[in-house]
Amino acid sequence: MIKSRRMSWAGHVTRLGDSSCVYRVLVGKPEGKRQPGRPRHGWEDNIEMDLLDVGCRGMEWTELVRDRNRWRTLVNAVMNLRVP
Repeated sequence: MIKSRRMSWAGHVTRLGDSSCVYRVLVGKPEGKRQPGRPRHGWEDNIEMDLLDVGCRGMEWTELVRDRNRWRTLVNAVMNLRVP
């Protein structure tokens, strides 16, 4: 459920356009130093990992968002994933 909501939100924000402050947060990279350990992940990285779970490898997700019906199909596919 969380993944599908995240993808739905990302689609909405991406369609807002580049001038939106929220869009800049979505595609921005975290700044600053971090202690050794897990690398920083941004919202965009999480969306790409969610698409890999569905099997959409190598697709540009920002282009998929433009086609609302296709994006909605992907969001529904993510929602129907079963967690073991």
